[in-house]
Amino acid sequence: MSRRTILGILFVLLLGVGGWALYKAEQGRASLRAAMAADVAPEPVRPAVASPPPSTGPPAPGRHAKAPEADPVAAPDTGPLKPGEILEFTANVGELSKVASLKLQIASRNDFLGKPSWHLQAFAHTLNPLRIVFELDDRFDSYSDAAALTSMQYEMHLSERGTKVDSVQRMTVTGKEPASAGASQTHILPSTRDPLGMMQFLRTVD
Repeated sequence: MSRRTILGILFVLLLGVGGWALYKAEQGRASLRAAMAADVAPEPVRPAVASPPPSTGPPAPGRHAKAPEADPVAAPDTGPLKPGEILEFTANVGELSKVASLKLQIASRNDFLGKPSWHLQAFAHTLNPLRIVFELDDRFDSYSDAAALTSMQYEMHLSERGTKVDSVQRMTVTGKEPASAGASQTHILPSTRDPLGMMQFLRTVD
């Protein structure tokens, strides 16, 4: 065989071997791509499961039923007394009618020296024709315990025929409650009520 023929045969063999090698390499890459695609393939979509209806029976053993929400704290019962309430009266003397007026007012419900209390007020005025003879414009203030209406402080601000008198009485059972400036310490028996506190207390009695 000539040298040219031998070289031609070798060239054909190299082409065959190279083609076979490329074919195998391509098959290997295809297998690798298939394996990688299988690794990252998304999971099949599962149908949604409807949630069971809420149970109306007792909770199953081992489960804790949700405690019912606590009701809001109810406002304290203040009885017949209402802040801002006003009661008005007129006085008659003999043949004369409407000679004086009296107004009772519940000014507020707050704390007096750190204790729940009612601030009660009264206003008294003489009316004509009696006013021509006796001019009277008095105001009374009471700070009474919110529950029992016992007196904590009683004030009189009097204006009668041009004479003005102011008296502030700090009520105390023990004597340990000091009176503020301008007030006098007054020792009283337990459950003592001043005139305004008594008038409002009678409204709570059946």
